[in-house]
Amino acid sequence: MFKKTEFDLFKKYCQINSVSSFENNVCKQLIQDYKKLGLELIYDNIGNIFALKKSKNPHAFKVLIDGHMDEVGFIVRRILKNGLINCQPIGGISLNSVSSQRFLLTNKEGKAFVGCVDILSIKDDSKIYDLNFDFGFKDEQDAQNNNIKMGDMVSFIGETVLINNKERLMSKAIDDRYGIVLGLEILKYFKDVDLDFDLYVGGSVQEEVGLRGAKVSPNHIQPDLVIVLDCSPSRETIQDDGQLGKGVLIRYHDASMIAKSKLLSFQEEVLKKHHIKYQFFKALGGTNAGAYHTSLEGINTFTHCICARNLHSANTIIDSGDYQCAKKGLIKILLSLNHDKIASLIQQ
Repeated sequence: MFKKTEFDLFKKYCQINSVSSFENNVCKQLIQDYKKLGLELIYDNIGNIFALKKSKNPHAFKVLIDGHMDEVGFIVRRILKNGLINCQPIGGISLNSVSSQRFLLTNKEGKAFVGCVDILSIKDDSKIYDLNFDFGFKDEQDAQNNNIKMGDMVSFIGETVLINNKERLMSKAIDDRYGIVLGLEILKYFKDVDLDFDLYVGGSVQEEVGLRGAKVSPNHIQPDLVIVLDCSPSRETIQDDGQLGKGVLIRYHDASMIAKSKLLSFQEEVLKKHHIKYQFFKALGGTNAGAYHTSLEGINTFTHCICARNLHSANTIIDSGDYQCAKKGLIKILLSLNHDKIASLIQQ
């Protein structure tokens, strides 16, 4: 069951609209929450934001925990003469996830307009970029009078709600506000705990369009070990892989990274030692781990993911037990790390 504090955090962050390149909306809230914890803030020019919990060890290694701030959505590509809006998809979105859903168009001044996909624009051979959206504008001039311009953000509308006696949570943008929320909970847990390493926790930008933020942050922080928090698609309805309620994902292979067996063994040993449920998972897509482990001279990286149904939609669903396993597991992993342990994990 989701605790009230957990649900409140998910609701606060999931209901922020931050399609890739519009992450400043999430970043502003993160800055407020990080400052409440009295932590040093680390920025870079692309828009990544990290909070630093400094170790007393003068020779401390750097451990970075990354969750991406952006969500999938659309941007305005063209205004049609009849007032409909043709949009460019941002991130991987299927046609199945947009029909009969509501969307929010936000102009540069912050004014928002509710709308939906024009159903007549969906044909048997339609592609996601063929879709036209109806936000109620009477014609092209009406849209222009409302300061609608190319590149304006169009985001999913999806209420954050608890379902099945608070055992599961449904919302838009759980990918990857899961990582943002868990990162915040980790910082709160370790607020008054001395660690043998410098801990960086935060949010990166533009993961959904090519892991772009994660290609920049290593150059600035130069971490020794990276743990990436993200959601992976449940495929339990089509194959026995990635099941809700079966625990943390040990993501051993995906399109952007094959994790080192030494890191996966460490993750599994900690989870097994503390009786935390986990499942092995092979993914078709990738995460920021793919950018981190190929940056600089190659950073030792592994993921700490959970699976979700209906990923990249207005109605993504995660399981409370999976989230509790992820939170407890990450806490135990960090408590298991000291200078010598990190040195043994990152050595060749």
